[in-house]
Amino acid sequence: MKIGIIRETKVPEDNRVALTPEQIIALQDSFPGTEFKVQSSTIRAYSDDSYRALGIPVVDSLEDCQVLFGIKEAKLASLLPGKHYFFFGHLAKFQEHNRPLLQKLLSSGITFTDYEYLVDDQNQRLNSFSWWAGFVGAYNTLRGYGLRSGAFTLPAPDKTFTTEQIYTLCQGCTKLPLKIIITGSGRASEGAQALLQRIGFQELPPPEFLNLPKGSKACYSYLKVEEMLRHKTHPQQPFSFSDLQKNPGDYQSCFFPYACAADLLLVCHYWDPASPVHLTREQLKDANIKLQVVGDVTCDIPGSIQSTLRSSTHSEPFYDYNPRTEKEEPAFSSLQNISCMAVDSLPNALPLEASQSFGDGLCKIVFPLLLSKYLDDPTIARATIVRDGKLTPKFAYLADFAAGRS
Repeated sequence: MKIGIIRETKVPEDNRVALTPEQIIALQDSFPGTEFKVQSSTIRAYSDDSYRALGIPVVDSLEDCQVLFGIKEAKLASLLPGKHYFFFGHLAKFQEHNRPLLQKLLSSGITFTDYEYLVDDQNQRLNSFSWWAGFVGAYNTLRGYGLRSGAFTLPAPDKTFTTEQIYTLCQGCTKLPLKIIITGSGRASEGAQALLQRIGFQELPPPEFLNLPKGSKACYSYLKVEEMLRHKTHPQQPFSFSDLQKNPGDYQSCFFPYACAADLLLVCHYWDPASPVHLTREQLKDANIKLQVVGDVTCDIPGSIQSTLRSSTHSEPFYDYNPRTEKEEPAFSSLQNISCMAVDSLPNALPLEASQSFGDGLCKIVFPLLLSKYLDDPTIARATIVRDGKLTPKFAYLADFAAGRS
């Protein structure tokens, strides 16, 4: 099999890569006969020369490769007919902006596997950038608070940043008695907690966090999904995630008190559009909410935190939400506003380490399956949205969307 690493073409630019030079060499050693080529790129965190130095061909065209790996959605003009692509497609949830991408995959006879749907038998994702999103999201949210309050200054990360640099930069943040609430208990939440713990924020159980007066100490708490919801008619019944998935309308949010207790909010929970909203626009007008910065790591739009009006970029990560007008205003323009951070490519702030971590997952999980069973492997098959230009049975529900009928 010939495997290609595509150059990233999405705007704004993404500096990550699916495999580092060292990972490609390790795969070639483990799977003799497998060939790798890397498409030349001027923006990749790992330079063309770093691949050439290890004897990996760097080329302009990947037309002779069968399977192509990227990170973000590929530009339509760059897609090669009949190839098998792996990247994050963001199209299986009817994302309107990527409808043309789905149409192009179908019309070009392409096979497309989405990293997001590489899951185990318990439907848990096998590989993701989520930890890095949470880590960078926590940094950006602290940075936003510093800019808003003038209490401290943290630099914008560039593509050479490391986790250790960020730990060092944030050491003084615990001098301020900030209360931070994190939603979710998955990898994004773990990444956010890793930063806060390392720099000295004290973790508190949710009830203790709720009752601790603001200004007491630098602390945080995280809420599992079951701690953010309750059954409408049977609030005392044990939480069932499967029941939530089947009957989301039977549940309501009980998150509001935590929004009133916190200075900063980090949104790291998984949310389905059929699930309850946790902070409505009406609730955001409530005088009891004193949130200053919302860091929306998951960046669902429209989502469960309705101050998130749009995604933002690394170059301009912040904007203000005016609860009274329900409109966007310039970042940090009024202390009556809520400042929002909603960068939708957070791991790209640490592209070297994030790429290495993601590539490790591909090497351990995906490539042994790809190079032994290929599409006969159920893990790869159930993550494949399009096969030879046709929707697979699992994703047949996208037919009307692809045809422009919905």
